[in-house]
Amino acid sequence: MSSTDAGAKERHWEKTRNLTYVVLALWALFAIIIPWFANALNSFTFLGFPLGYYMCVQGSLIAFVVLIWVQNWRQDQIDDEYGVSD
Repeated sequence: MSSTDAGAKERHWEKTRNLTYVVLALWALFAIIIPWFANALNSFTFLGFPLGYYMCVQGSLIAFVVLIWVQNWRQDQIDDEYGVSD
């Protein structure tokens, strides 16, 4: 393995690791932080439901699906950038 290949692999891993950290932080926000403040959010309504309830029941699920999609899309871009194949 040449030093160029090693550098490219290191940059690929750095971008992948950073993407993972961002996704985990957003996951924690929607899975832990928002439900923690559900009572405070219940003073607002969304589609006739208290916002805290809505975010815990529907909003977090929507956020998780979007997170999965964005992570896969971005990881594919990172893999293509560094020539990593399936």
